[in-house]
Amino acid sequence: MVGAEVGTVGVFDRAHRLTTAGLLMLVTFIAFEAMAVGTAMPTAVAELDGLAWYAWPFSAFLVASVVGMVVGGDVGDRRGVRVALPWGVGAFALGLLAAGCAGDMVVFVAARAVQGAGAGVIVVLLYLVAGQAYAPALRPRLFGAISAAWVLPALVGPLVAGLLTTHASWRLVFLGLLPLILLGLGLVLPALRRLPPPASSAAAGRARRWWAVLAGVGVGALQYAGQRRDVVAIAIAAAGIAALAAGLRPLLPPGTGRAGRGLPAVVAARGLLAGAFFGMDALLPLILTRVHGFSPTAAGIPLTAGALGWAAASNLQGRFPDLPRERLLRAGFALLALGLAGTALTAVPALGGWPAYGTWAVAGLGMGLGMPSVGVLLLDQSPEHRRGADSAALQIADVTASALCVALAGVLVAAAAGGALSLPAAVLGSVAVFTASALVGTWVAGRTAAPLPGPGAPATANTLATP
Repeated sequence: MVGAEVGTVGVFDRAHRLTTAGLLMLVTFIAFEAMAVGTAMPTAVAELDGLAWYAWPFSAFLVASVVGMVVGGDVGDRRGVRVALPWGVGAFALGLLAAGCAGDMVVFVAARAVQGAGAGVIVVLLYLVAGQAYAPALRPRLFGAISAAWVLPALVGPLVAGLLTTHASWRLVFLGLLPLILLGLGLVLPALRRLPPPASSAAAGRARRWWAVLAGVGVGALQYAGQRRDVVAIAIAAAGIAALAAGLRPLLPPGTGRAGRGLPAVVAARGLLAGAFFGMDALLPLILTRVHGFSPTAAGIPLTAGALGWAAASNLQGRFPDLPRERLLRAGFALLALGLAGTALTAVPALGGWPAYGTWAVAGLGMGLGMPSVGVLLLDQSPEHRRGADSAALQIADVTASALCVALAGVLVAAAAGGALSLPAAVLGSVAVFTASALVGTWVAGRTAAPLPGPGAPATANTLATP
């Protein structure tokens, strides 16, 4: 029945339009906050007398989001999305309210941690909603739309935040999102009430949450080490890597580190995609401004080009739900590697930095093919009773790989600042590592295909699209 309906139904048809609109609103406004907060942060910490704490609001959000991912996955598997998602949205909204009303830096950092925990819960539960409320043939389009929902915040988030901060108050960057976040939840709630409760009510493994705390501390330590430019950063990074390795082992599917066939390779692929892209995404404006003298606006244009390429490819892949996702993922990795290798030209002072305007759009095309494909592969291969935990693993791989790659770029930039090497050499070293990661991803993509089901394999999970 589902296969027969592919031509007549979509993510915005009568059965799905409110659910899709609510999900996209939640994604869009979480993305807006993520893109906008960096613009408002200098003014916020100055007003709150917390310049020495500048890195803490970012680190608190990141560490808490890892914990939120695990908690969201566990509660979603045990009690269902209709219980877990309102709590996640409520925590995110409470964090927005507290941050917008904070009178000192301690409250502000704590509010960012609450926001991070709520955001971690939400991003994991989006996968559970996608798995239960949408037929498999619709999921490529849904994930394409979710990926595209990041584009508008990437384009306008920093600008709107800058205008609000300059002409009104930085507090509105947080408080202004409150009614919109709650509206998104209101649109999704009717669909949540129709979702079946979990088939299993096994008790959650509480130890996982402590492992998540340890992994989150490791991520925060790596992020902080990347911001320092001294010998102490090496010790902090080493401690962060040790904590991260210990914390991740119980949280990721067995075999993720070696990209074992099936689900472990899917999770590994997500980490490789995110690390390679976001590591360079953080570095690109620096090389354009420091080596080529671009203005902040001009240096941001390649990032916009990457976001547009991401949105275009996400929309394109959603139009071909029958194409094997592992092939699209491999094509995405190949385009990402091509875009990264081409971006190495920005390290050549004589070229003026202009090649980045095209090469980063190519990298964005790769992400637009790869990210939605990873989401579809996860839902296809994750059993319904474990979708929360597996979705959390996917998001944790994304966050940790990004932190590792950004920290690596930070170490090389710090070495350049200390005179150990030139900034172009630091960029070339970073690009080499990121490109190699994307090339490894082309191999990992071939291992993401679902193993053939054995006798007695369960049928496709219930969805709202199936009668």
